[in-house]
Amino acid sequence: LDNEMSITNTPTSNDACLSIVHSLMCHRQGGESETFAKRAIESLVKKLKEKKDELDSLITAITTNGAHPSKCVTIQRTLDGRLQVAGRKGFPHVIYARLWRWPDLHKNELKHVKYCQFAFDLKCDCVCVNPYHYERVVSPGIDLSGLTINSSAGHSSSMIVKDEFDFDGQQSVSSIDGSHSLQTIQHPPTSSRPPPSESFPTPTLLPPPEPSTSASTASFPAIFLPSVSAPDYWCSIAYFEMDVQVGETFKVPSSCPIVTVDGYVDPSGGDRFCLGQLSNVHRTEAIERARLHIGKGVQLECKGEGDVWVRCLSDHAVFVQSYYLDREAGRAPGDAVHKIYPSAYIKVFDLRQCHRQMQQQAATAQAAAAAQAAAVAGNIPGPGSVGGIAPAISLSAAAGIGVDDLRRLCILRMSFVKGWGPDYPRQSIKETPCWIEIHLHRALQLLDEVLHTMPIADPQPLD
Repeated sequence: LDNEMSITNTPTSNDACLSIVHSLMCHRQGGESETFAKRAIESLVKKLKEKKDELDSLITAITTNGAHPSKCVTIQRTLDGRLQVAGRKGFPHVIYARLWRWPDLHKNELKHVKYCQFAFDLKCDCVCVNPYHYERVVSPGIDLSGLTINSSAGHSSSMIVKDEFDFDGQQSVSSIDGSHSLQTIQHPPTSSRPPPSESFPTPTLLPPPEPSTSASTASFPAIFLPSVSAPDYWCSIAYFEMDVQVGETFKVPSSCPIVTVDGYVDPSGGDRFCLGQLSNVHRTEAIERARLHIGKGVQLECKGEGDVWVRCLSDHAVFVQSYYLDREAGRAPGDAVHKIYPSAYIKVFDLRQCHRQMQQQAATAQAAAAAQAAAVAGNIPGPGSVGGIAPAISLSAAAGIGVDDLRRLCILRMSFVKGWGPDYPRQSIKETPCWIEIHLHRALQLLDEVLHTMPIADPQPLD
């Protein structure tokens, strides 16, 4: 028993980093991998080693689950406010609040307590990362039955149902986990927007900084191409079950800036694509079950010259692959899956950003191909002479950027009901029961223009 006592003894700031880290690891909520948690805690303990009173405050707060009042625990604020841990960036107070209190926390849900002097929002030089100096405020409109607010909360019946469809009750993931190559990033509805009103999509529903659909082309000087008239159809939508396309591709006319994709059996047409009436001889019972939950589905809205917003009308979340959202979350393109909760309204595609990315990638591919050709001819260029190639990308990888890679920038993918990635049983969207692929025609038009001015050779397939 004495031995057991010594193991459970709480360390103090005088103890070795290792034993402090070990003790704090025992209190993590399990929302992210052990490797990531350990890196995040080690990094914090090392920073606090010189500030013994703050380190003791942290140890007290965490080991007593906030039962005793504790002081601010501060680290230096970085330039962009984010902290990098295990190759991932996130806001420091959110990282540690997820680690020790709420594994499924969204970054907009934290509010500091009154007595916290260095809270993140106070914009001081130091940021308090004491998880017990913040409270969680959940925006109205989030269905709490499926979120674990407290790790000791038991499974309610509604939660078990959620798990069956979402696989994310107690093991909701943090958006900055060190061990996974792909990660689910949560997008709950924000309380500032009114609920969906299909009958009057008035401009008040739109966040002010975004150009409205009537915005003149003058607001797009970087893109507007007089040589190209706007496409007749702003997008086409293909519906898949696992890796099989079901039914015809549905084209949305530019005269219908808002299109609904739902699970009902009405005939499709104009601004509505109904998936309920599509038949598939290979459909399994599991697919059939998932399809029943598409319900009201999603609304896709084209704004301005080609930005795209999504509103989730279904009772279940939808999971989206979006390079725009990856970038907003500080992630590499294609590195994350975005979970969009019921009634959330969120921007998933930005035409100008996509256009810039196309131009950069095409230029990079061209420069790399030229450098490779020069190397083959024996004129080895000096280091750093290849224009526009990020040091992180090798010459052959840059020269290997093909038209397909650029086309991918113009495509959104979205799965109904079921997620994919390391946090779910399915590794890729092609293993999900019902999903759609959306080709954005204005972006594809711009891609044609870019390739016209900067032709890139498709990499030759290896025999």
